[in-house]
Amino acid sequence: MKQRIITALCGIPLLIVAIWFGEPWFPLLIATAAVLGIMEFYQMEPLSRERLPTIFGILLVLLFILSPHLEDPRVVPSLLASTVLLPLIWLLLRRSKENILPNWVWISGGIVYVGWALSLYVSLRGMPNGKEWVLLAFLCTFACDSSAFFIGRRWGRYLLMPTISPGKTQEGAVAGLLAAVAVTFLLGIILGLPINYWQMALLGFLIGLFAQVGDAVESLLKRRAGIKEAGSVMPGHGGMLDRLDSIIFVGIVVYYYVLWVMA
Repeated sequence: MKQRIITALCGIPLLIVAIWFGEPWFPLLIATAAVLGIMEFYQMEPLSRERLPTIFGILLVLLFILSPHLEDPRVVPSLLASTVLLPLIWLLLRRSKENILPNWVWISGGIVYVGWALSLYVSLRGMPNGKEWVLLAFLCTFACDSSAFFIGRRWGRYLLMPTISPGKTQEGAVAGLLAAVAVTFLLGIILGLPINYWQMALLGFLIGLFAQVGDAVESLLKRRAGIKEAGSVMPGHGGMLDRLDSIIFVGIVVYYYVLWVMA
């Protein structure tokens, strides 16, 4: 717990500074997190630990993070097509043809899960009020995670997903949702975002919901791989994926909320 708190106290101010000042610090931070994340993701699957898939994954992840700066609508579809087709071609050319489908899904899915999803934060930062939207996304997610963790640990009685994540409780999940809504209202007002009260409530609920869905998805992946933590790069938190799990899905939600609802 002490390591967890120290890591958060050191990391969150650096994150806020990177978001606030934007280029080039925020994209560099996202790129670093994405590379560490995809490496940890591939460590969960024996075939993906081979050098070629890992190099390919890192390259595609970095191109996704770079794609918002290219301002060409053809870039992302081209990257998605490469993500789907090139690993399949490589697998078909290998001597061993065992487990082609699950290996293909794992290699391609990891790039989309980490690279494409995190690239939306870079795109969001470039939108009007982008700095404020990104701050809201990250800080509301942290509030959701922290509330769910501490309330669930102190007062949790009823398990939420015992077969996936035995430590999660229903009380913690409700606390996380309420915290996300409350912090969305607070930051929406403090940051002067062009968002009314019902939009704040809806966005806060979606952040709280998908932050916990993202956490559950990563727990499921780790359970499938038979590991407790994705890595050890962040003391007290585990690996980079253990810290990104909630953030990944929230970025998708906030980006498309701003794009479709706030447009």
